[in-house]
Amino acid sequence: MLAIVAAVLFLLALIFELAGITLSVITATVLLTAGLLCLALFMAGVGGAARRFGR
Repeated sequence: MLAIVAAVLFLLALIFELAGITLSVITATVLLTAGLLCLALFMAGVGGAARRFGR
């Protein structure tokens, strides 16, 4: 799930960069940083699939 969130954030950052859009504090750099954070958490195993125990 975090990988999908990261991909969406990267897409938004690309659109913001190409269109030159900036919202008060939300810039392409902020979106890139948030995407990298989600990607790092995904690679660390946070937010993975729930594990089921038992039969």
